[in-house]
Order: sequence, then C-alpha cells, then structure tokens
Amino acid sequence: MMTPAEYVQLKAFARQDGALLALLWVVTFILYIIGVSNQMLGLAAVMLMLYTPFFVGERLGKFRDYGREGLISFRRGYAYTVFVFFYGGILFAIVQYLYFAYIDNGFLLSHFSKMITSEEAQQVLKQYGMTQMADESLQEMASIRPIDYALNMLTINIVLGFVLGVPISLVKQRSVKVKSE
Repeated sequence: MMTPAEYVQLKAFARQDGALLALLWVVTFILYIIGVSNQMLGLAAVMLMLYTPFFVGERLGKFRDYGREGLISFRRGYAYTVFVFFYGGILFAIVQYLYFAYIDNGFLLSHFSKMITSEEAQQVLKQYGMTQMADESLQEMASIRPIDYALNMLTINIVLGFVLGVPISLVKQRSVKVKSE
C-alpha cells in the first residue's frame, strides 16, 4: 500500500519524466514531418518512436534507484509508467494541436496527396483495387480537425502506457537491493 507522501512522490517523478517523454515525442514528430521529404530523418523518427519503451524503462530505473532507494514493486512501477505516458501524452497532444491548428496549413495532407497521386502509387492502387479507398482516405483526412488529431494521439499514448507498462514494470521491478561495488 502506498502512503500519501509516496503517492505524491510517484506523481512528481512521473510528471517530470512525462515532460521528458513529451519532449522525445515532439522531436520524433518534428523528424516525422521533415521526414516526409527526407527519408533519413523519417527513419530517425521511426527509431526514436521505437525507443519510447526503453526511454520510459530507463526513467523508471532512475525513479527506482533514486526515489525508491533501489526497490520498487510491479504495481508501483506500473502506476509510475501509466502516469508517465499520461502526462507525456497530454503535453504532446497540446503540441500536436498547436501544430495542426496554426503551423501545418495542409502541409502533411498535400504531401500524402502527392504520394498517393504519383504514377507509381496509382499503378499499385489500381492493381489492388484501392483507388477509391485512397481517395476517400484523403478526403477524410482533410475533414479532420486539429483537436481530433490531438485527442486521437492522446488516446493512443494513454493506451500505450497501459500496455507497455506491463513489460516495462516487470523488467524494472526489484524487491531486493542490489549491492554496489
């Protein structure tokens, strides 16, 4: 059972690490946007995205070692991880909303449209009978409001926290102090 002071401590560490996670996601998002035109930066965005659970695991390890004196249960680690994804998700959703509402001005949609309407893509879409679906997808993307993008991503990130919290917490839990040399 967690005392009120321990709960406050857990949330304080989770807020700080959630802000760091949001920063990681913002950099990833920027690289993704630039990566639409530059494949190397797009690849870097994918690599950073895949680094997310390892980053949160590292932060949980630091919380365990410095905030919890080397010990943490699965439940406490899981709660910490879910909070980190929650706080990071909220901050990232705000950034995404601001980007789509005030900066993007149709940039991503026009790039997706160019990709889908290229000669090579049109041949592939015709071959698989997906031309109409691609057109409908572009129309739907054009009708989505910035707040919808942000809330969708927030939901995904929170669910990701609940799912990834299990393996991260299992790996980082510790019930016996490790002797330092």
